[in-house]
Amino acid sequence: MMRLNPVSATAFAILILVLLVVVERQPLSQPTCAYIGPGAGIALVGSFLAVLFALVSAFFALMTWPVRWVWRAWRSRKALAKAKTKRVVILGLDGLDPDLVDEFLENGLLPNLAQLQEQGTYQRLQTTWPPLSPVAWSSFSTGTNPGKHNIFDFISRDPATYRPAISSVHIGQPRRVINFGNYKFPLTSTPITGLRKSKPFWNVLGEAGIFSSVLRVPITFPPDRFHGVQLSAMCVPDLRGTQGTFSYFIEKGEAGATADGDVGGEIIIVDRNGSVVTGEIPGPINPINSKVGETRLPVKITIQDDNSATLKIKGQSYTLKLNQYSEWLTLEFKMGWGIKVQGVCRLMIKQLNPEFKMYCTPINISPEKPVMPISHPKVFSIYLAKLFGTYSTLGMAEDTWSLSEGINDEKEFLTQAYDIDAERKKMFFDSLQRVKQGMVACVFDAPDRIQHMFWRYREQGHPAASSDASVNARYKDTIKELYVRMDELVGETVTAVGENTALFVMSDHGFKSFQRGVDLNAWLHQNGYLVLKGDKTSTDAAYLADVDWNKTKAYAFGLAGIFVNEKGREAEGIVGKKEKPALVKEICEKLTGLQDKQRKSAAIHEAVSSNAVYKGPYIDSAPDVIIGYNNGYRVSWDAAVGKCGTTVITDNTKAWSGDHCIHPDLVPGILFSNLKLNDGVAKIIDLAPTTLDLLGVDKPAYMEGTSLCS
Repeated sequence: MMRLNPVSATAFAILILVLLVVVERQPLSQPTCAYIGPGAGIALVGSFLAVLFALVSAFFALMTWPVRWVWRAWRSRKALAKAKTKRVVILGLDGLDPDLVDEFLENGLLPNLAQLQEQGTYQRLQTTWPPLSPVAWSSFSTGTNPGKHNIFDFISRDPATYRPAISSVHIGQPRRVINFGNYKFPLTSTPITGLRKSKPFWNVLGEAGIFSSVLRVPITFPPDRFHGVQLSAMCVPDLRGTQGTFSYFIEKGEAGATADGDVGGEIIIVDRNGSVVTGEIPGPINPINSKVGETRLPVKITIQDDNSATLKIKGQSYTLKLNQYSEWLTLEFKMGWGIKVQGVCRLMIKQLNPEFKMYCTPINISPEKPVMPISHPKVFSIYLAKLFGTYSTLGMAEDTWSLSEGINDEKEFLTQAYDIDAERKKMFFDSLQRVKQGMVACVFDAPDRIQHMFWRYREQGHPAASSDASVNARYKDTIKELYVRMDELVGETVTAVGENTALFVMSDHGFKSFQRGVDLNAWLHQNGYLVLKGDKTSTDAAYLADVDWNKTKAYAFGLAGIFVNEKGREAEGIVGKKEKPALVKEICEKLTGLQDKQRKSAAIHEAVSSNAVYKGPYIDSAPDVIIGYNNGYRVSWDAAVGKCGTTVITDNTKAWSGDHCIHPDLVPGILFSNLKLNDGVAKIIDLAPTTLDLLGVDKPAYMEGTSLCS
C-alpha cells in the first residue's frame, strides 16, 4: 500500500474531496466524444478560462461539501436496491482475436481465460459494420448501431467542401475575441462539441445514482459528464493538435514532414559544435500572437561519452542514455504575457557519433496541467498523475508511425507499448480497489497496436515481412507472447475482483492479415464513376483535390467505404435522390466478390448499402456503400486519404501489416465472463443493457441490445 507523508496526505485528501464533490456537482448532459484536428491551438486559450472556472467551482464545492455528502449518502442507499450484483467490471482487450484465443487455449497458453471459460462463459462477440475501433466502442458504450450514435469511421468528409472532417468532434471558434495588434484575446471559451450521439450507459447509471469509473474507453473525448470518473482515450490530440506527430532530430538531411495528414513525424535539423548539440522542439501554434506562429523550445544536449548525454531545457537538466527512453519530461511553451502551456514527452538518443540522432515522442497534453479537457472531472487526470506520476494522454499513445517510418525499431516500439500498458494497469487496479460498488471499465490498447505492427512476422510470405530472416525469426512469437501477457492481466483481475463482482473480458473486434490494399478510387475511376480533372489517369493529391465534381458520381474516402456525390447534399453533387438507390445497388453488386487477379481470390467479401446495415437518424452521415473486405485485404493507404492511383490492388509493404477493417463476420470479438450467460449470439451492443440489468437499472428505449443475463 502506498504511504504518504502528512503534507502529501493532506493534499491528497483535499484532491479526493474535490474529486468526489465535483463528480456530484457536474450536471448530466448529452454524451461527447473524440478527436481534435487542425485548429486545436485555438482551443488552448479557451481552456485557461475553463481552468479558472473549475477552480472557482471547486472552491464553491468545498464550501458546500457537507450538504452534498448527505445527499449522496441518501441517494446511494436506493441506487442498488434492485441490483443482481453490487459491481460490474469490464476489461477491454482491444482487438483480441477469437481464432488466436482458440489456438492458444488449445495449447494451454491461456490458463486464466480457460478458467473463466470453465467457470462461466466464452463466446464470440458480434462486432459492427465496419469493425473499426471508434465505431465498435461507440456501439459498446451506447448499446446502439452506428445509425443511432453517428460514428462510422475515424474520419469523414465535409460535404460542403469535400475536405476531411473529424467524425467524432467539432472544434469551433470563440464567439467573442478582442484584437489588439498581433494579439487576440478570447473572452469566451472555444467550443469543443462531441458528435457521438445517444447516451453511454455510464450516464444512465449515473442518473440512477450509481458511480462508474471509465478508463481509456475509445470515443470519450471530450469527456462525458456523469456520476463517476473518466480518463479520455481515442482521439485525444497531442499538444500540437494532431493525432500524434513525433519529432526526429538529425544533423544532416532535409527538414520536414515524414507523412501526409495529421499523423506521422517531423524531421528537425540540429546544429553541432564538438560535443554540444543545439536545436528546438516544436510546440503548438501560438493562438494569442499570430506573428509568432509555431512555438519552439530551445534545447541543448552535451555529449558525455559514447553512451550518454546531458539535456538542458529551460534550466532543467536530464541524463539521457543511448537507445533508452527517458522519463516523462515536462515542457512549457510560452504564449505571451505570463501564459504558458504544458506538455510532456519522452526522448531517446538513437545515435551520438559520428552523427547525432534523437527521437521525441508526440508531445502529450500534460495530465497535471491539461490545456484541454481530458478527464471528468478535470481534477481526475491530476489525481492519477499525483498518484502514479506522469503518463501518456494521447489517444493513440503507441507511436506506430515511428516504426512504419523506420525511425524506431521493433524492440523500441514494444518497450513503448508495454510501458503504456503498465501505466494503464496501475490506474485500472486503483479503480478496482476504490470502486467497490458500481461499474469499472478499462480498455487496454496493446493487443490492437502490437497486432497491427507485428502480424507480418506471423505469416511466411507477408509482403511487409523483413528481408532479414533473423528479424522474422526474432519476432515470430511476439503476438503469442502478447496473448500470454493479456492472460496474466486477466488472472490478476480475477484475483482483484473477488467473488462478488460480475466480470466481463471482451474485445471489440478480432484481427486478420493485411497483405493487399484496394484502391477504391482507382476502381471507381476505371469504371467511370469518378472523373479526374484534365483527363488525368491518377493523382497523388490527397483529399480528392484533383476530382472533377461536375462529372463524378461516387468517391471513396476514409476506411469504411464510398460516398455518392449526391445533389443537394454534396456541394457539387450531380446524382439525384431518385437515381441514388440504383447507383448504390449497382456499385455494391460490382464490388461484391471483386477479384484479385494476381492472387486469384476475392478481395471484397461483400459490399452493402448503408441502409441495409444501419437504422437511425444519422444514416446520411455514413458512407453510402460499406465495404466488407476479405481476409488479407483492406482499403489502400492512398484511397483512405482521397488519392487515386492507376492500379486497383497492390501489396501492402508497411509495417502496419495486420488489420480488422474487413467484413464483420470475419473478425468477431471475444467475450469471457465469470457468469453463465444466455445462449445465442452475443453482440457488442448487448454489453450496455447487460450492465444496466445487473445493476438494477432499466434499459432506455433507444438501446437496441439485450441483456445477456436475463
